[in-house]
Amino acid sequence: MAEDCCTPSGNIMILACSGGSNVGQLSNQAAVELTQEGFGKMFCLAGIGAQLSGFVQSAKDVPDMIVLDGCDVGCAKGILEQADIPPNNYLVLTDLGIEKNKDFNLNREAIDRVKQAAKATCASAAPA
Repeated sequence: MAEDCCTPSGNIMILACSGGSNVGQLSNQAAVELTQEGFGKMFCLAGIGAQLSGFVQSAKDVPDMIVLDGCDVGCAKGILEQADIPPNNYLVLTDLGIEKNKDFNLNREAIDRVKQAAKATCASAAPA
């Protein structure tokens, strides 16, 4: 793996909230698009939440990870905490100024803002 955390090598595990709000769905859509762009690979957060051993072990073994939570309820982070997996890169979408609501008509600007913030979060954690 490259020395820089979260370089677009495809080895980054992307775990996203897929909750029942716009920010949950924005997290999910950003994870899908980052995967399609080769930034990393989206992984099954539900498998970790179900404590399926292969999923949990894969998350513990991955060299780089980004966790996208829609809001400060922190469901994705909570799932990882229950599985004793420290999220080394963590982003909460409502901290980006995106208001949580039930409008599932996601706009391009918000998706792009989440993707850019995810990349910046990883870059800021990279060693100098």
